[in-house]
Amino acid sequence: MTGASPSDLAVTFTSVPRRLREAQGSVPDSVVAGPAAQLGALLVEAGRLLSTSADPLALAAAVSSVHPDDWDEAALIRLREIALDVGRLLRRIAALADTA
Repeated sequence: MTGASPSDLAVTFTSVPRRLREAQGSVPDSVVAGPAAQLGALLVEAGRLLSTSADPLALAAAVSSVHPDDWDEAALIRLREIALDVGRLLRRIAALADTA
């Protein structure tokens, strides 16, 4: 994801709710509370960068609305880092759910 395009980032954000449901399965929220809170904080940060809410669909829409030539390079780099961290946290949530 290091060189992820904005459209890749939009797909990443759009898929967060589904991936979180799949990762957590039926385990209680308390089992995955730590990584889930970190995931939420990352979405809040992405929302600040994009001047929108932390809602994954709003994030995806905001990413898609930026013309490719209008990206602030530092913001794009940070969004890529956030996307990588989101994936890491979703894998951590899945691992916790598997061992619960």
